[in-house]
Amino acid sequence: MKTVYARPKLLKEADFHYCPGCGHGIINRLLMEVIEEMDLQGDAICVAPAGCGMLLYNYFEIDVIESAHGRGAAVATGIKRVRPQNLVFSYQGDGDLAAIGTAEGFHAANRGENITVIFVNNGVYGMTGGQMAPTTLLDQVTTTTPTGRDAGLAGHPVRICEVFSQLDGTSYLERVAVNRPAAVVKAKKAIKKAFQRQVDGAGFSLVEILSPCPVNWKMGTLEACEWIDEVMVAHFPLGVFKEVPC
Repeated sequence: MKTVYARPKLLKEADFHYCPGCGHGIINRLLMEVIEEMDLQGDAICVAPAGCGMLLYNYFEIDVIESAHGRGAAVATGIKRVRPQNLVFSYQGDGDLAAIGTAEGFHAANRGENITVIFVNNGVYGMTGGQMAPTTLLDQVTTTTPTGRDAGLAGHPVRICEVFSQLDGTSYLERVAVNRPAAVVKAKKAIKKAFQRQVDGAGFSLVEILSPCPVNWKMGTLEACEWIDEVMVAHFPLGVFKEVPC
């Protein structure tokens, strides 16, 4: 029988702590698949965040260092400057990169640091109970916006790819999703491209990944996947936002 899927060797034999239907597990697998295929396991260093992705060292057979909430890009910058031969990437959520870590991510991008940011956007603060995040959509119900996000009170959802695309230091920015098989394939290609650009010394790269969060969205798994296509993508369109020739 032909094998169509096998666990990446770099993904540890451990049970994920993520909620049912969460997209983090898919993203974790894709990262290890790409690093394994690029033969970078001896050089890769992941900067893990506070939040849902904080236990990446339990799952990845590569070096993982924990950062304070929002400081992933700053920690990755320090590591890359000291060890420029390594592949260094931060793994950050929307509350992490688009709120408390806005300054660190923005200025790392503006300086053109040769690092990669994997930005998981599920529109809420996942680990702490589903509160409104900077990327929460207008009218979206969360535990802190029970009647829906109001632009007059909380402003508008932050579009990281669009904002970072205006910075001269950014090299490659793409928004993808992991809610359907075809989307997962595209997400993997984007991650590989971002890592390759770092290997080539092209500068700052970021892959934003729209990820389902059924538990905090109060939806079924299938409904959450469909909601990304039907609602979320309207505000966060998929595609390449910047790709500077190497």
